[in-house]
Amino acid sequence: MSAIYILWLREVKRYTRSRAQIVASLGQPMLYLLVLGFGLGPVFKRAGNGDYFQFIAPGVIGMSVLFSSIFSGLGLLWDRQFGFLKETLVAPVSRLQIMIGRTLGGATVACIQGLLVMLICLLAGFRPHFSAIPLALGYMVLIALLFAALGMAIGSGLQDMQGFQLIMNFLVLPIYFLSGAMFPLSDTKNFLKYITRADPLSYGIDGMRNVLGAPNAAFDPRLDFIVLVVVGAILLVFGAYRFSKIEA
Repeated sequence: MSAIYILWLREVKRYTRSRAQIVASLGQPMLYLLVLGFGLGPVFKRAGNGDYFQFIAPGVIGMSVLFSSIFSGLGLLWDRQFGFLKETLVAPVSRLQIMIGRTLGGATVACIQGLLVMLICLLAGFRPHFSAIPLALGYMVLIALLFAALGMAIGSGLQDMQGFQLIMNFLVLPIYFLSGAMFPLSDTKNFLKYITRADPLSYGIDGMRNVLGAPNAAFDPRLDFIVLVVVGAILLVFGAYRFSKIEA
């Protein structure tokens, strides 16, 4: 357990000590929140769908958690480049413990960033059910664990930064844009309806919308929770398997 704690603490300290990274990581969520939230608000309201800012805020929080957690796998490549990964793998610690520690660290950093974005949303005018914020944090944790495990699984099989960035661009952006973060899933039709329902982030953002009282939630919150737990468990097992095969 000490190895898991040390690796978790390393990920958290590396994030909290880099003020530039913290500020820069908030730039994109703020852009989506302010430009889309206020820019498309009148159009969304005229369409009879309510306040767009209240709708998009959980989506922006989910985006922040998604990007931070899945890109935690990039740290694996940095450690490979500088030799830290090799030193970790030859230590008398099981690879499962190493993977768990790194995954928990990446998920914790993603949740911290999600909370910072939520604070910005509150300051900008987002008005959720405040008593349900702990439940929303629970959905954030599930999203973070799910995609941190996915990031670890992908990072375990890559040898260079270019390959990771290419896969992330073709994977992360479709996951986000198809999650219903920016448009109501209840209005989707034909093939798009099935694609969006195959996206695990859809259930994370929808779960936050449900508990925070945001408009246009598409699924039952119990379904959101079950899907995130099941897919998260599968990806954690897959990530652990991939990491067990890693070569420094």
